[in-house]
Amino acid sequence: MIALSEILSINSSEEFEPLALELFRWQAEHCEPYREYLSLIGCEVAEVQRMEDIPHLPIEFFRTRNVWCGEGEPEKVFSSSTTSGGEPSLHPMASLDEYRQTFTEAWRRFLPTPHRIYALLPCYLEREGSSLVYMVDELIRLYGGGFYLHDHDKLLADMASYDGPKVLFGVSYALLDLAERKPKLNNTVVIETGGMKGRRKEMAKAEMHSLLCEAFGVEQIASEYGMAELTSQAYSSGDGVFFAPPWMRVSIRDLNNPFATLPMGRTGGVNIIDLANRYSCAFIESADMGRLTADGGFELCGRVDGSPIRGCNLLVDND
Repeated sequence: MIALSEILSINSSEEFEPLALELFRWQAEHCEPYREYLSLIGCEVAEVQRMEDIPHLPIEFFRTRNVWCGEGEPEKVFSSSTTSGGEPSLHPMASLDEYRQTFTEAWRRFLPTPHRIYALLPCYLEREGSSLVYMVDELIRLYGGGFYLHDHDKLLADMASYDGPKVLFGVSYALLDLAERKPKLNNTVVIETGGMKGRRKEMAKAEMHSLLCEAFGVEQIASEYGMAELTSQAYSSGDGVFFAPPWMRVSIRDLNNPFATLPMGRTGGVNIIDLANRYSCAFIESADMGRLTADGGFELCGRVDGSPIRGCNLLVDND
C-alpha cells in the first residue's frame, strides 16, 4: 500500500499518475464493491495503463455497499446528511490521524497563514458523523476559535475582540441568517459550504455571494468542496473556481457516455480521484455537474438530473 506521506508530497502530474495506477490495481483487488463493479462493466484491470482509463465507482455505492478495503475495522465511519429521508452515504475511515494529516495539509495550502476559526456549524457532539464538522472541530483545536451556530451575539463579540486574521466558516443558510444583521467583518475570510437544502429559498451562487459580500463588508466569499465520501477537500478563493490539492484530480465525464471524458470548458458529471481514499475507493463518479477551467481549476454547475440533493449543510433540525 502507498504511504500517506508519499501521497501528500505529490507536486506534479508526473508523480500523480503512477501512484493512481498503483492504487487502482490494489483497490481493484481488495475493495469488494469496486472489484464487482469493474467485473460488471467488463474492465480488465491488467489492460488499464493510463490514469484516464481508470473507471470511477458511482457514488451511490457508498449508500448501498460497504466500500472498505482496510484490515480489521475502521477507526471511524463518517456519514452524509440527507434531506429526503433516504439512506446516508457511509465512508469508513481507517485512521483519524491520517484524515487529520490530509485535511490539515489541504487547509494549509489554501490558507498558509494561521487564521482563528469561527464556525456557523453544529458542534461535533451535535453532528458526530459529519466529516466536515470533524474537520472544522480539529482545525479549531489547532488554530483557536469555536462553534456558534445558535449564538450570533457571542460570535460577533468574540470575532470583534480578536485583531488577527479570522475565518468565518458556515453553512449557507446560517451565513444568510447572520447577514440580516449586516455585521462588518474585519480581517476575515468567509467560507460557505453549500446551498440552502430547504432552510431558505434557493438562489444562484453569485447572487448569494453578492448579498453576503455587501452585508459583511468583504470583497469575496470563499467556498469549500468536500463530501462524506472524500478524505480531501478543494477550495475556491471567491470566484467560483475550485482548486484541488495535488493528490486529488477532477475530470468531467460525458453524461451520455460515462466512460468518456470531456475537454476543458464542457459541462458534464464530475469525476474525482482522491488518492487519500486509500482504504475505501479513490475513484469516484460523483453526482455533481461541473466543468474544468483553463487555469487548472473546476466550476460546479448543480446536480446530475435525478440525483438526490446532498445534505452537507442541513446538519441540524430547526429549533
